[in-house]
Amino acid sequence: DAIPSADQIRITTSLKSQRGSVWTKNKSIFEYWEVEVTFRVTGRGRIGADGLAIWFTEEQGLEGPVFGAADEWNGVGIFFDSFDNDGKKNNPGVIVVGNNGKLQYDHQNDGSTQALASCQRDFRNKPYPVRVKITYYQKTLTVLINNGFTPDKEDYEFCAKVEEMVLPSQGYFGISAATGGLADDHDVLSFLTFQLTEPGKEAPTPDAEIPQKDKEKYQEEFEHFQQELDKKKEEFQKEHPDVQGQPGKLFLSDDLFETVSDRELRQIFEGQNRIHLEIKQLNRQLDMILDEQRRYVSAVTEEIAKRGAAFPGQQGQVSQQEMETVVKTQEEVVRQVNEMRNSVADVLRLMSGAQHPGTAAGVYETTQHFNDIKEHLHVVKRDIEHLVQRNMPSSEKAKCPDLPPFPSCLSTMHFFIFVAVQTVLFIGYIMYR
Repeated sequence: DAIPSADQIRITTSLKSQRGSVWTKNKSIFEYWEVEVTFRVTGRGRIGADGLAIWFTEEQGLEGPVFGAADEWNGVGIFFDSFDNDGKKNNPGVIVVGNNGKLQYDHQNDGSTQALASCQRDFRNKPYPVRVKITYYQKTLTVLINNGFTPDKEDYEFCAKVEEMVLPSQGYFGISAATGGLADDHDVLSFLTFQLTEPGKEAPTPDAEIPQKDKEKYQEEFEHFQQELDKKKEEFQKEHPDVQGQPGKLFLSDDLFETVSDRELRQIFEGQNRIHLEIKQLNRQLDMILDEQRRYVSAVTEEIAKRGAAFPGQQGQVSQQEMETVVKTQEEVVRQVNEMRNSVADVLRLMSGAQHPGTAAGVYETTQHFNDIKEHLHVVKRDIEHLVQRNMPSSEKAKCPDLPPFPSCLSTMHFFIFVAVQTVLFIGYIMYR
């Protein structure tokens, strides 16, 4: 059911019970290799089915029940499973399954009993194409994913790794997809294959990889395709004389001009991507604050111990109640930092998983946590200065460690101003339309 076109191949359309696949004609002779695949999985429903698979097998896996390809393959399959068959709510996900030609894929459990490695990633309905980089080098298979939230083509994240994996020395690359009761469009935009060689080892020349007979056949096919393309261009110009002199007008219009809904969707995703990056930065800053706070507490404790050892007669002046107050305040500060860190982590997970609409509330809550921490740190500083002054002679000046610098965060007032300006711009845009 695969449909090729000039810029992509639709492996399956969004119709029920479809199967499609594309395979290389010749075996790959690369000992170590890397493939970069760019694809889109789109559908109107909240969930889709069944999914897409990338293959490296000893033989071509033509039509079959495993994501559109044959079962009992000899090699490896990287499955992008979008339907939750086992009901564990861990889909969409990426699963790496190896096979020696004798095992049957466990559909009912989503291959969990056979998976060598896996990760949970949502690859459906993304604003940009999803990119996957699969590397096999020295018996180690690594899967990296660009989740399609940003236009940066090199924004890969680690997904899975399988060590001591033995694959056939030669095999076919392929990509397949299938639909079931639910359906998605599975489109492949590119499939690039690279040979990896060990440092200092010479790679075989390209002329030695393809026989002369096959080269002549491919050249003949290319010339035939070129003739067919020129013929179709002439027929189109005869049927549409009004667009003559403007080559490609009809085909380029969809690429050059986006619809209003596409523009709004793109702007929404770009805004949420910026929020996603800001929350990542906040998370890193929170880790720094927590480390600084722990070092600050250690320094203050050591300072109090030194003062007590230097002035044993005055050590009793510090009441037990005051010491407990300082300790409780420090514990409260650490607890507040941990709560804020967990809150930011929750918001970050929601942003990565499903573009949750409550992101603004999470940012506001994070700002409130920063304000609480400032108040607690001021209380701690005041209590420590009071204790040190009581422990020191009148001739010495009290010196306390400086507080760590606070990160510059978005204040509540600036946040509401930003929301108000954005609302006015949105209403103005609607009126302009």
